[in-house]
Amino acid sequence: MGSSILSHVSIGTNAFERAVAFYDATLRALGIGRVMEHPGAVAYGRDFPEFWVQTPINGQPASAANGIHVAFLADSPDQVDAWYAAALDQGAAPEGPPGPRTEYGAGYYGAFVRDLDGHKIEAMHWDENAT
Repeated sequence: MGSSILSHVSIGTNAFERAVAFYDATLRALGIGRVMEHPGAVAYGRDFPEFWVQTPINGQPASAANGIHVAFLADSPDQVDAWYAAALDQGAAPEGPPGPRTEYGAGYYGAFVRDLDGHKIEAMHWDENAT
C-alpha cells in the first residue's frame, strides 16, 4: 500500500470552476492531474485521488483554516519553481518564494502561496542526498 499515512485531503471552494482551473494549471507543473470527478468535486493525483477540491457538502460557505496547509511533493527544485510561477500567474498570493528551507532540514526546498480561496498551499522537494 505504500508509505503514505493519508488517504486524501479535501479543501472547500466558493468558486468551483475558478478553483478547478487554478489547480489544473498549478498541479500540472508537478506532474499531477485530475483522476476523478463528481458534480461539485474534482480529485487530483498521480495514480489515485489524493487531493480533492469541492464545494462544501453541507452547502455552507467554504473557509480557509489558519495554521493548516497542504504540501505537494515535487520531483525537483525546478518543479517547485515552475509550480510557484504557475500559481502566481493564476492569481495566488505569495506566502514564501521558492528556496531552501534549512530550518526544515538540509535537503528541503519549497515555496508557499495562498490559493484563490485563501488556503495555504506549498510545493516542496526533499533532496535525500543533502547533508
